[in-house]
Amino acid sequence: MPLDELDRALVHALHIDGRAAFNHVAEVLGTSQQTVARRYRKLRADSALRVVGMTDPRRLGQVEWFVRLRCTPDAALKVANALTRRDDTRWVQLTSGGTEIVCVIRSPGPDAPESLLLQELPRTPRVVAVSAHCLLRTFVGGPVGWDGRAAALTPEQIDRLTPEPPDPSGEPLDPAGIAADEPLLALLRQDGRMSFADLAAATGWAEATVRRRVHQLRRAGVLYFDMDMDPALLGFHAQAVLWLSVRPTRLVEVAEALAGHQEAAFVAATTGPSNLIAKVLCRDVEALYTYLTEQVGSIDAIDHLETAPVIRTLKRAATS
Repeated sequence: MPLDELDRALVHALHIDGRAAFNHVAEVLGTSQQTVARRYRKLRADSALRVVGMTDPRRLGQVEWFVRLRCTPDAALKVANALTRRDDTRWVQLTSGGTEIVCVIRSPGPDAPESLLLQELPRTPRVVAVSAHCLLRTFVGGPVGWDGRAAALTPEQIDRLTPEPPDPSGEPLDPAGIAADEPLLALLRQDGRMSFADLAAATGWAEATVRRRVHQLRRAGVLYFDMDMDPALLGFHAQAVLWLSVRPTRLVEVAEALAGHQEAAFVAATTGPSNLIAKVLCRDVEALYTYLTEQVGSIDAIDHLETAPVIRTLKRAATS
């Protein structure tokens, strides 16, 4: 069922600050804390949405790759399910009539992950092609959230909910310390709204230590909170991956133009034959056609465009 007005406002509020206290959200939305908590618990129980704690790969010295696999139709689902079970993958999706899989994978350094992927994929000759494209710069997606998710709040409400911005220029974080944070980060990947008391009990740390560490990681830009939800709940039923070839001198201009579109949930500069990737969400196929022909088509610096419709999402932002 589509979300009602209050649900949309709650989604928008948690998109702004995934760990905002329910009493503060209730005050901003003009309702009770009990109503906000009940609405969130129901949406969470229905697997409609969850808040997840994510890390910025750049701040951890990691590199993200957009991986594209072409398979025979009988093998695609098996291979995609294998990818969902990996801890380093997200956004595992079937596209192009079910013969192609796309996903984002993180690697600890600059080396391409093809060999690792091939070692761990099911042993089948039906994977006919694998390519990995390094994400050089992300313009929308990850820490830079998608504004089109649920525009339900006023500017004044948005301002009241907006948390303190990160300050990556502060004191550098010790890599060993971040590695020691993995138990905490693993819990937040599963439930970004887990209470400090529950996080302390699960990690064996003092609650004050957990509270301080979460604040430090957010302030340093390492940890951010995202919404993991099915866009169909907001009325978006047509998704597509766009592979664009853009003149290098105008790459940033085009990327920023796409990032300003409400339909664009992800925009990144990448290596490979296409130097720009975007994921777009539209109300329906007719709206996707209008978006491609009128908004994308009006950008004259795009030399080539390939569109791959998303037919199924098996894994979204966080570990399933």
